[in-house]
Amino acid sequence: MTGHWLLGVALLDQGNTAESRALLEHAVRMAPDFVDARIDLARADRASGRLAESRAHVRRVLEVQPRHDRAWLAYGDVLVDLEQYDDARVAFERARECESDGPRIERATAALVADDRRGAEELFREVLRADPAHVSALCGLASLSLAADVPGDAERLLRHALRQSAHVPLAWRGMGPALLALGQVQAAADAARYLRNIEPANPQSWVATAAAAARLMRQEEALAAYEQAARLHPGEVQLHTSIGHVLKTLGRRVESEAAYKRAIQVQPTCAEAYWSLADLKNYRFGDAEVEAMQELLADDHRDGTGDAQLEFALGKAFEQREQYSASFAHYAAGNSRRRRDAPFDIGAFERRTERIRAFFSRAFLAARGGSGELGRAPIFIVGLPRSGSTLVEQILASHSRVEGTMELPNILNFVRDIDDLAPGRNGYPERIGELAPDRLGTFGRRYLDETAPLRQGLERFTDKLPNNFSHVGLIHLILPNATIIDARRHPMDCCLSTFKQHFAEGQTFSYDLDDLGRYYRCYLSLMDHWDNVLPGKVLRMQYEELVRDPEIQIRRLLEHCQLEFEPACLAFHETRRSVRTASAEQVRQPIYSSGVGYWRHFEAELEPLRKALGDAVERFQSLEWPPVLR
Repeated sequence: MTGHWLLGVALLDQGNTAESRALLEHAVRMAPDFVDARIDLARADRASGRLAESRAHVRRVLEVQPRHDRAWLAYGDVLVDLEQYDDARVAFERARECESDGPRIERATAALVADDRRGAEELFREVLRADPAHVSALCGLASLSLAADVPGDAERLLRHALRQSAHVPLAWRGMGPALLALGQVQAAADAARYLRNIEPANPQSWVATAAAAARLMRQEEALAAYEQAARLHPGEVQLHTSIGHVLKTLGRRVESEAAYKRAIQVQPTCAEAYWSLADLKNYRFGDAEVEAMQELLADDHRDGTGDAQLEFALGKAFEQREQYSASFAHYAAGNSRRRRDAPFDIGAFERRTERIRAFFSRAFLAARGGSGELGRAPIFIVGLPRSGSTLVEQILASHSRVEGTMELPNILNFVRDIDDLAPGRNGYPERIGELAPDRLGTFGRRYLDETAPLRQGLERFTDKLPNNFSHVGLIHLILPNATIIDARRHPMDCCLSTFKQHFAEGQTFSYDLDDLGRYYRCYLSLMDHWDNVLPGKVLRMQYEELVRDPEIQIRRLLEHCQLEFEPACLAFHETRRSVRTASAEQVRQPIYSSGVGYWRHFEAELEPLRKALGDAVERFQSLEWPPVLR
């Protein structure tokens, strides 16, 4: 009897419902009061479309054991399939109330909310040692994996949870963010729609919808979803800032500013809203706003959350007043706070850079030539943040044959997959040498498949994730006909602009001037390497030259992309499209030169950066032409 049950459960988990049902039915016939076998038979019946039988089995269990959490989960599943969503929500809530080891799950969840990741992990793992299929513990560990930027682990944990309960909302709430992080954008949108059916009155359902829609370049849909979430939970300040962010990407500048100010009205301590106003670039803080931010920083009763954003916003405010020393002090303080929260190991990055240069030799790349997917659609724009990459993308997206997308995570996800092939998750790039040639084509096809939902049918599309400069060799192997452009800017201006930017995520190298200089040197060394081993593959677009001679440089850019010249590319600022980067406001203006040589306003404060850059600065002396400084 027990053997039939265990084998039946194993077959059910493998998707073999017919054999599973036969074994589980036998177990229940032999022992009608065998509760676990009856619940799993209900699951097998539901999976094979026998919804009435499934519901009957679960009800019989609940009549005997009304606090059986697995029975309530199974009941919720069949009610969702029957589209009885209100009753299903009640069933899932009862499952949560009755779940085994509830007090320990509550303590673990509290630790998770308090950002005590180690304590939360220990508690969730204790629960799973007793019950490896515990849904809440699996979802809790998935949340920790997402927080640790290991979305593949999060997805695996959530898939395991969904094998226990196909519709449990807790798992679907985590699935959307995990799939987004993995670049599976359409699947994330499907997960959000699934969750919205189950929990239409939960703001999180609409937030998940908005996040997926934004990544799919459906900004109007994202805006509507955030607005619905705000109607359901008007006191949630994050929803107002999210509305502001979407309005900014749509170019609705006045409405975006109003949304950020609404956030401050809802919560006067909202540091993110102050920084978001500063990030509009052309917003000027009034004296009262500066005083309010200073008072927030001086308030000893605050927990310090958002202090970095306040420092960056004040840096912008004083910079607008041309009080450059005071401005830099605030930028430095904000970066110091961010560095404490997310330290960056520049030594490890330098060692990784050397490994990449050593591995991707000209001979290796030639030997693997032609192994990838031969599609010509992608145009990769690489470089460093704040180097003009968004401007290059906007110019290309103004062409009738080019779709402008955004910073896509897919290549970095492939790097993570290759890293995972080695112990310690450090297999990149060496494990590429062990991949069969057809596997390179598989990566290329996967890239095109994963990015397909972002495109609207145009012949070409852009991927402007700057950090891909490290992975030009991989891109060439998996997509040998892809176009690659290096958006480059004078190191002092580029690094200063990066230092002044409070990035929503990533770019942790930017919090320290010495790290910034050394990182820029790594970037130069890799781009020099790609020029050597893949001559002519990468086109260099120097920001200062683009500003000085836009038509000449734009024609050169289009020629490299094998695109005919179109006047719209010169009038790029008139192109109406969503822009999701820190340069969203700037690329909606004609080309201006005020950013060239701007670093000299902070020359004394930037001396550590100049030292870290070393002789790299000398390579750019010819670009030192007199700009119009503001």
